[in-house]
Amino acid sequence: MTISNTGTGDVEPEVREELERLRASIDNIDAAVVHMLAERFKATQQVGRLKARHRLPPADPARESRQIARLRSLAEDARLDPAFAEKFLNFIVAEVIRHHERIAEDTARPPAN
Repeated sequence: MTISNTGTGDVEPEVREELERLRASIDNIDAAVVHMLAERFKATQQVGRLKARHRLPPADPARESRQIARLRSLAEDARLDPAFAEKFLNFIVAEVIRHHERIAEDTARPPAN
C-alpha cells in the first residue's frame, strides 16, 4: 500500500472508509464547537451591555482566574492538556473583553444626529 503526501494516493477501501468516518465525526464536532462558541458570544454580548449600562469594567480578572482554574480542572478530567485549555480560554476571554470595550465605548458615545 502506498499513500502520497497529499492524501490522494492508493489506500485500501476499508482504510479510506474508516478515515472518512473519522473525518465526518471531526467535522460534526467542529460544527458543534462553532455553534457553542456562537451561543457563548451571544451571552457575553449581553454581559457586555449590562456592564456598560452600569459602568462596570470590561474585564474581571478575579472571575477570569476562577474560570481558568475551573477549565484546567475540567480539561484534566477530560484528559485534555490543561495548558491548551487555558490558552484557548485566554484567547476567547481576550475577544470578549474587546467586545465589552467596544460596547462600553458605543454606550458612552452620544447618539449621532
